[in-house]
Amino acid sequence: MKFPGLKSKTLTEASQTLTFSRRAMVVGGIQGLIGATLIGRMAWISVAENEKYSLLSESNRVNLTLIPPRRGWIIDRNGRPLANNRTDFRVDLIPQRLVDADATIRQLAQLLKLETDDVDRIREELEKSAGFRPVQVADKLSYDQYAAISVRLPDLPGVAPSQGFSRNYPAGAAVGHLLGYVGAATAEDYKARRDPLLITPGFKVGKDGLEKTFDRPLTGKPGAKRVEVTARGKIMRELTTRPDSPGRSIKLTIDAGLQEFAGRRLATQSGSVVVIDCHSGDVLALASMPSFDPNSFSDGISHLEYEMLSKDDHVPLRNKTLQGLYPPGSTVKPMVALALLEAGISPAETVSCGGAIRVGNTLFHCHKRRGHGPLNMRGAIAQSCDIYFYQMAQRIGMDRIASMARRVGMGQKFDLPFPSQSYGTVPDPAWKERKYKQKWQVYDTVNATIGQGYMLINPLQMAVMAARLATGKQLMPNFLFGAPHAAPQPVGVSEEHLVVIRDAMNAVVNGGGTGGAARSSIPGVMIAGKTGTAQVRRITMTERAGGVRGNAGLPFKLRDHALFQGFAPFDNPRYAIACIIEHGGHINRVEDAPMIASDTLSYLFDPAKAMEKLETLEKDWGGTPAERQAKQMAAFRLAKAIEKGEAPPPAAPEAANAAADASAAPASAPDPEASDLPAPPGSNATDAP
Repeated sequence: MKFPGLKSKTLTEASQTLTFSRRAMVVGGIQGLIGATLIGRMAWISVAENEKYSLLSESNRVNLTLIPPRRGWIIDRNGRPLANNRTDFRVDLIPQRLVDADATIRQLAQLLKLETDDVDRIREELEKSAGFRPVQVADKLSYDQYAAISVRLPDLPGVAPSQGFSRNYPAGAAVGHLLGYVGAATAEDYKARRDPLLITPGFKVGKDGLEKTFDRPLTGKPGAKRVEVTARGKIMRELTTRPDSPGRSIKLTIDAGLQEFAGRRLATQSGSVVVIDCHSGDVLALASMPSFDPNSFSDGISHLEYEMLSKDDHVPLRNKTLQGLYPPGSTVKPMVALALLEAGISPAETVSCGGAIRVGNTLFHCHKRRGHGPLNMRGAIAQSCDIYFYQMAQRIGMDRIASMARRVGMGQKFDLPFPSQSYGTVPDPAWKERKYKQKWQVYDTVNATIGQGYMLINPLQMAVMAARLATGKQLMPNFLFGAPHAAPQPVGVSEEHLVVIRDAMNAVVNGGGTGGAARSSIPGVMIAGKTGTAQVRRITMTERAGGVRGNAGLPFKLRDHALFQGFAPFDNPRYAIACIIEHGGHINRVEDAPMIASDTLSYLFDPAKAMEKLETLEKDWGGTPAERQAKQMAAFRLAKAIEKGEAPPPAAPEAANAAADASAAPASAPDPEASDLPAPPGSNATDAP
């Protein structure tokens, strides 16, 4: 089989030239396109994106650092600082820039002589911190310490020393609950605001109290600093600096001297004092003790100190003035008497007190076991007779009493610049039906009329009640100095009735009543008021038969609360006050609510005399609150060291002496009202046999 032969293509020089030329044109076209693309891209980068890459280039050579703004001051009504700023050298760690965290912390601990507690805190905060959030190492450094860190920066990546300002609270613990404190922003804060200032080392935000409420106006505008650096980040020279703009100052109605005095005068007790100007409603003092030192929180509180505060049975971390709720006890009796007058009961009408009264099948006692005998309204308030109010309250009913309680401020929600507050309870038949689905009973009225049962109040509400009884006006508490507010409306009772109540409250203090300890030491100034005792436990029939245990023999948490509300001067009220001592039990006359209130009011009329007395008393209390807390911290640290085996236990004689010193407390005769006290919800009642 034969196949047809294939014709071979003849290659000529012309065909080869044509083929080469075509390929060259294609390659050249591709090269030209690539060249044009590169030229276009270079033109785009150099012209259209010139600014962008200039900034990137500049950022490689220059670092721009925000300078935290100085926080605005918080000042009192006279311009004295309650919270200001102090110059501060500090060192922070930036977690995302750390190379060897353990080695860096060890070197910093050696250079700055950090305590073990501080090192533990730094390690824990590093573990919890997001990469962008700075962790404080130390502040309040000396210049030598600051310089020692600065010269070693090339060997300490992630360490950020800075010179700035830190928050300072001159009065310390006395303003802890009032002002709150500042601290570093959290990851949640940054996610919510996306403000680069929040991740700037040294910048802090308000965390509690007024610092938190007024955080935005207190925060100024940050400054900026440009410095030239090497590729490794070493600073070569400073280029330009734009100064920061401080935040706006906040002026409060608080009197700084009175605030500090009230905090110190609460002595070793757990309680609060509130003082209100009867002319304007301005709050002059809002003290809650024991408290925390806001300087410690703002500087970064140690775990040991926080543990000590959180385990203290006097609850120093709770703002008792706004968040504490207490049965008001007999301090409500002037209010109840005002409701009786409005219901048409004559102040001259008498009730015979025999020491107890039966309501249904329940026996209710007066605080005076043998009774007071016949008493009119003035005498019943002065002697704090329970039987008088038991009988009269049943005649008018709870609705009238509850209405008057609300008019004088009990249970009222005030518009205050604080993150949280508790409002208390004014019970009535509708309230009980709504809350418990139960009918109101006569014994509920009997309990409520002496400030027990379901009735609750906070110290600020008690001070407002005192101010409204003193003036007959519905004064509203105010914290911002000069803030516009409407003229107060009248309480809605006749002046004649108010005169009767004020005269009876004057008799409580100056007419042989239960509040003699509140008598003023300032010549020409008379204090009117009402004492109160609120039980926190039920007294059984068996205990009454065998003898009611005194507060001095009870554990701290089972002792009665001691209360006082009043105003001064009696004949021309200018200041109203409320004082509540948690579990005070009327054990110590000097540290009881009436005398604390009296001394606090005396500061407003004669500061020098009041301070002289306070300084004398503090010698017996172990010094100022700051000095006592320092001793408490030292003892707590030692106890922890002994517990861990890091320190030997004290010798037996020393331990015995310490125990004896701790148990020794100045005592005095108990308040007459505390001798045989009515009980809390249902606890004032004794079941009949």
